[in-house]
Amino acid sequence: MEPEAATALLETEVAFEAADRPDVLVLACGAIAREVLAVIRLNGWTHVDVRCLPAKLHSTPEKIAGAVDAKLTELEGRYECIFVAYADCGTGGALDVVLSRHDVERLPGAHCYGFLAGNDAWDAMQEEELGTYYLTDFLARHFEALIVRPYKLDAHPELIPMMFGNYRRLVYLAQTDNDDLRERAAAAATTLGLAFEVRRTGYGELQPSLTRFVNVNAHV
Repeated sequence: MEPEAATALLETEVAFEAADRPDVLVLACGAIAREVLAVIRLNGWTHVDVRCLPAKLHSTPEKIAGAVDAKLTELEGRYECIFVAYADCGTGGALDVVLSRHDVERLPGAHCYGFLAGNDAWDAMQEEELGTYYLTDFLARHFEALIVRPYKLDAHPELIPMMFGNYRRLVYLAQTDNDDLRERAAAAATTLGLAFEVRRTGYGELQPSLTRFVNVNAHV
């Protein structure tokens, strides 16, 4: 993925068109665009379009259901089947109401942390230490843009204990073996004053979920 596209994913919708005539669409959160595209490449799918809604919605989950609803309405009838690559992601069930109305399936679980780590593994991590702050590859890459600058933590470090005082550790859920991202995640933990751990997850439940959906529904 080009750096320009990676940056655009934060603020705007980005489309990745299939090589062949597409009959399947994956409507994804921009924060997992790299992972969705990697799964598509691994499977050799040339008939799957990907549209990514802005990753900044990650910080305003109350807007996710409306944004997904608007996009599904806009694209109605253009694909044989659509898969929504979001978990509930803090919508409190509002996303499921939208998806039920459109008869569309989504990723399992409550958060991207869950399906990337594996929902059972994520539940175990939560039981192990409830006060855990999580980063994925995307969040490690854009920690400054999504957390530090919006909340002015660089200018007002005294806000850090107020905002993150209930956390005890930062767990970096690594999709890839990337030294730069590991260093960024470790720096984020230092900034927040948290213990640092790395859990190598790969694509977790994202790959089997997408593979099952595409294999069952493509070319119906």
